[in-house]
Amino acid sequence: MNELIAKIKEMSEALLSDAAAQAEKGNKAAGTRARKASLDLEKVLKEFRKVSLEESKK
Repeated sequence: MNELIAKIKEMSEALLSDAAAQAEKGNKAAGTRARKASLDLEKVLKEFRKVSLEESKK
């Protein structure tokens, strides 16, 4: 579970960095990376929810 949390943190930081680059500098490539990262992060967050529910049942 700790590995999953670390992965979420890393992916969130990358997403925020790219989103800021798009918003502040108008970097279109960063916007594309941010949108892709948001989809990848969604998958990892769903996995976290699943693991978290399993842990709470123990």
